Amino acid sequence: MTVPDKPKLEGLEAKWDARWEADGTYRFDPSKSRADIFAVDTPPPTVSGALHVGHVFSYTHTDTVARYQRMVGREVFYPMGWDDNGLPTERRVQNYYGVRCDPTLPYDPDFGAPAEPFDPPRLISRRNFIELCVGLTVEDEQAFEHLWRTLGLSVDWSRTYTTIGDVARRVSQRAFLRNLARGEAYQQDAPVLWDIDFRTAVAQAELEDRETAGAYHRVAFHRPGGDPLYIETTRPELIPSCVALVAHPDDARYQPLFGSTVTSPLFGAELPVVAHELADPEKGSGVAMICTFGDTTDVTWWRELDLPTRTVLERNGRFQAETPEWLDGSDVYAELAGKTAKQARRRIVELLAESGDLVGEPRQITHPVKYFEKGDRPLEIVTSRQWYIRNGGRDPDLREALLQRGKQLEWVPDFMRVRYEHWVNGLAGDWLISRQRFFGVPIPLWYPVGHDGEPDYERPITPDESALPVDPGSEPAPGYGEGDRGRPGGFVGDADIMDTWATSSLSPQIAAGWEEAGDANLFDRLFPFDLRPQGQDIIRTWLFSTVVRAHLEHDSLPWTHAAISGWVLDPDRKKMSKSKGNVVTPMGMIEQFGADAIRYWAAKGRPGVDTIDDENMMKVGRRLAIKILNASRFALNVAGGEGGAVTEPVDRALLAQLAGVVADCTAAFDELEYTRALDRAEQAFWSWTDDYIELVKGRAYGDDGPGAASAHAALRASLEVFLLLFAPFLPFVTEEVWSWWWDGSVHRAAWPAVEPLAEAGGDARLLEIASLVLAEARRAKSDAQ
Repeated sequence: MTVPDKPKLEGLEAKWDARWEADGTYRFDPSKSRADIFAVDTPPPTVSGALHVGHVFSYTHTDTVARYQRMVGREVFYPMGWDDNGLPTERRVQNYYGVRCDPTLPYDPDFGAPAEPFDPPRLISRRNFIELCVGLTVEDEQAFEHLWRTLGLSVDWSRTYTTIGDVARRVSQRAFLRNLARGEAYQQDAPVLWDIDFRTAVAQAELEDRETAGAYHRVAFHRPGGDPLYIETTRPELIPSCVALVAHPDDARYQPLFGSTVTSPLFGAELPVVAHELADPEKGSGVAMICTFGDTTDVTWWRELDLPTRTVLERNGRFQAETPEWLDGSDVYAELAGKTAKQARRRIVELLAESGDLVGEPRQITHPVKYFEKGDRPLEIVTSRQWYIRNGGRDPDLREALLQRGKQLEWVPDFMRVRYEHWVNGLAGDWLISRQRFFGVPIPLWYPVGHDGEPDYERPITPDESALPVDPGSEPAPGYGEGDRGRPGGFVGDADIMDTWATSSLSPQIAAGWEEAGDANLFDRLFPFDLRPQGQDIIRTWLFSTVVRAHLEHDSLPWTHAAISGWVLDPDRKKMSKSKGNVVTPMGMIEQFGADAIRYWAAKGRPGVDTIDDENMMKVGRRLAIKILNASRFALNVAGGEGGAVTEPVDRALLAQLAGVVADCTAAFDELEYTRALDRAEQAFWSWTDDYIELVKGRAYGDDGPGAASAHAALRASLEVFLLLFAPFLPFVTEEVWSWWWDGSVHRAAWPAVEPLAEAGGDARLLEIASLVLAEARRAKSDAQ
């Protein structure tokens, strides 16, 4: 046994991370049976930015549970993934290097990452762009791993995966092809929410409403031989896309007009007046125009009333150049051609005012407008061919099955289940999975090209699963040569990639190697996993989509438990987010307070409960770590490292008390209530240092009689228990003290058992009474100065 004279916290992170890696302390043993395994579906962080204190907060929660499970004898499957495909990575690469992707350009084998970003941005081929994405994400992943190691995550770093790697692409494409074969994946020409800047469709789960300035314009539509019919709209520029006017079927003001027609101002297009329950009699004039498409309500009206499609706004956010056929004879449209939506709005308002069809001045308002969560401009709705996976949005039976899956899942805390149920019940359509971008998992399909030169999208060509992963943009379809691409009688590849959630939703399958070569039955011994830890903001995306994929492919839940973290709040109790500019980078905090102190603060945040980024709590954690060093040094120097029996009543009372502490901490961890376990262990530890050590100090320093031997044995036994109880929370300081005394790692030691402590036959009340007497003595001394 070697106890340092002046133990310190500094340098423990680097020292023990290196030792753990060299010794394979957290290496997963794949030979274990399912009953002996605890599998964690670790969140793969997006590597297109920096990790922040919120990541440290939630990932620490998971790590405490993983460490506990390892100590109670389970073999812990705890991989780390990197979510490196999709829009965030593309945007980062565009900004970092000053490039834009043009898929029509040929590949340049001599092109490399520039030392400085191009200004103005340079156009490069898709393949060159992807190479930049891969290279930059590798750098980011190395920085992320360094932070996680410094924090002490007990991850098996030999089992990392990326969502753009070969395994992820194979698994994603395999699952998609099976969805397609079962009729769960389908393509459709349909209205989709479209981000003009990213040039891609956006799924319902990626939307957010933002209060945006706008104005209501009161506009006259004309009835043959009658008074005008007035509507109020925030999108007057879409009048050329108008296909009908609508009012509520019970609105007596307009019931006589249902079935009649009006003509649109400026353009003179003839439009029917129709009835639908979604029209609000209290909003504006009670009559609304249906355009294709101004908002999602327009889509509902268009679909349910079987209205025509008259789209003028193109994917680039500008009005089409040619006058549409339904406006033939109108000279006005030329005033709008080629303009952005904002430019067209300004011009059409001027034209309506000149024609007398604009009544009064526009009424300024703010109203919720839908944005892509990563976008800067309001979304538009365009019509395009997209791929979908059924998720219950249009299938009541599937919706109910997914709701039942939510009820089968153990939620921690339980009230988070309601958020899942609200999302599923509020689905308005199936899951849009195709994206019009470049860096992601390609949709693994080709289409035959007819002799007329048009692709036949109704007969997709699928690859054999043995050929996966494939890239239809650079590989020919089965049975064709590359020279047949785009020719009549040849083929074209699907140009789209999958939404990043379509890959991340398969994180258990990717991490466990579903149907991959190697250990063929490993997946069966891991799936369903035991735990999915994650944030509450992605219940609707990551959690729900993973449930969908597991239900469709495996007819099961993907895991048995879901642990949901709360938010990290700044000192003003505002949620930390990059958009608010109030996030804190964690490495500076670790350097200032130490990783154990940061983990202590994080572990004080109970599941689902918001927690303030509180440096005072981190200071408390540091004091606790220092106290563990100093109290351990005292106990081991006084008691030695081995031998002796606990015989004295106060010493036996200590062990009896610790039996209760161990039982409480064990029960808390088994319920994933790590904070309760920390609180109980910490309370007992401070009582041990403040009361018990003071009570036995004289006896422990005494002669070699039975009283001293009992004190020594009790000190050794209690110190061992405290090191084991604190190990999931403070891995560095507990490993350091353990190394003074024992061979091997405290993190591979057995969790303390209740029975050996209880067998001492002590009465915990005796120690409580002794502590009260000691407190009274201290008070009397203080009063007497």
